[in-house]
Amino acid sequence: MGDGGVGTVEFLSGTGRIAMAHRGFTAFKLPMNSMGAFHEAAKLGLRYIETDVRATRDGVAVIQHDRILRPEAGVSGAIDQLLWRDVRSADLGAGESVPSLEELLVALPGMRINIDIKAATAIEPTVDVIERLNAHNRVLVTSFSDRRRRRALRLLSKRVASSAGTGAFVACLAARTPGSWAYAWRTVRDSDCLQLPPRLGGVPIITPALVRAVHASGRQVHAWTVDDPGVMHALLDMDVDGIISDRADLLRDVLIARSEWWA
Repeated sequence: MGDGGVGTVEFLSGTGRIAMAHRGFTAFKLPMNSMGAFHEAAKLGLRYIETDVRATRDGVAVIQHDRILRPEAGVSGAIDQLLWRDVRSADLGAGESVPSLEELLVALPGMRINIDIKAATAIEPTVDVIERLNAHNRVLVTSFSDRRRRRALRLLSKRVASSAGTGAFVACLAARTPGSWAYAWRTVRDSDCLQLPPRLGGVPIITPALVRAVHASGRQVHAWTVDDPGVMHALLDMDVDGIISDRADLLRDVLIARSEWWA
């Protein structure tokens, strides 16, 4: 079965930095995680988007961050307790509806999709879509829960890119000695990158030393969710490999200004 681990994977390959649109690009008028937002990211020239996946009661992998649909959507209740036919009729606003993971992968065949599996019920439906569409090279599988992430990796028939979960984040944050770093690397052994916030409260998380250590282990560092151009520049100066942003337009401008935009 599939597994993660250090080594070149197509999702993370290529020249230049990874610019990733967090739940698509809303263009200030579209709902996040909607097909409209994903198409807007593609129009900007981005080749990476981040999104969230849950599953309906009848096992359809859908693009949705929150478990509960709000009453104003016209359909209310928990995604995992509703049928796909009902979820797809929800009104997200601006004429947008809840897309399925399959719809996203089919509609944007050149896009690489960072998939955050939000619930255990979404693991097998997500794996099923990746397998049926043979989309292994186009996806990065992650989750705050390493248990969910690792189960998905085990079920997949081919290697996919993967980002470590919360346990690895905590271990790397706490690492100070050779022994604690050795433990931290064991927690990320089946991952290709660490996706981290630049700061947690007043505490810096992504530092030059951390980036050097992660790179030395053969992995990438992606920063989320960064919307301030000054912070983007500072992170790129630290040599982070990618930035995940709600302001994909500003991220694009920053990379163009630095001659690091690959489009």
